[in-house]
Amino acid sequence: MDETYLRRHFFKNIAMLSAGAAVASIAPATAFAQAASPAECEAGVIAAGSADVQQRYVKTPTGYFMVLRMGDNVFEHLSRFAMAESIPAASVTAIGFGHATFGFWNANKKDFDAKTFRNVEMGSIVGSVAWKEGKPSIHIHGVAGDSSFNAYGGHLLNLEVGTGSMEITLNTHAKRLERAVDPCIGANVLGI
Repeated sequence: MDETYLRRHFFKNIAMLSAGAAVASIAPATAFAQAASPAECEAGVIAAGSADVQQRYVKTPTGYFMVLRMGDNVFEHLSRFAMAESIPAASVTAIGFGHATFGFWNANKKDFDAKTFRNVEMGSIVGSVAWKEGKPSIHIHGVAGDSSFNAYGGHLLNLEVGTGSMEITLNTHAKRLERAVDPCIGANVLGI
């Protein structure tokens, strides 16, 4: 199956599910049995890979607003966006559903201890876009909740959009900001 077919099928299923409540009293319950589950839709979109057919961001008075979809890697999209739009620096806020890998800085190892949580709702994401050695450097933290209302949070090492979408607001800054490794702590630090 090609990506265009999968996306069209996904959005058709979403439209059918949305319309289902309005026509439930008229149509028999089996009318919507062909709709794929969110997990099946997500698996299909991820398996399709390749370029997206939808616009992902719009310009706002203070920067940009971006909407990412299932299977999108937030770090990859933000990096490509920063390059494409020549963003000097930006502050990032976001919400949405995802598969989040958090890292806790281990000062002894000078590296992160990582843990991944799947199918969580990102209740808050904050961070920044800057540059390091000519490439975008994305630094974001977040808080995620699971279906049992447990919360997890900290430095995000990786974030993939899960079932649903992720809404990202970028407030751009005029000055280009750079990150460099601080030799005392061995971690990236933002310079102003």
